[in-house]
Amino acid sequence: MNGLSTALIVVGLFLVGGVVSFSKQKLPKGVIAVLGIGAAMCLAAGILRLEV
Repeated sequence: MNGLSTALIVVGLFLVGGVVSFSKQKLPKGVIAVLGIGAAMCLAAGILRLEV
């Protein structure tokens, strides 16, 4: 596991926390959707870069 994959996974988890927080605050669905797509892309990129 290198540094970049770790960073991408951490950023993805941070964005997932933002999605949960924004949904509790009843923010517009568009903002939550864009944040969710970004979180999914970061997590996917981090997982795909893992050297297993």
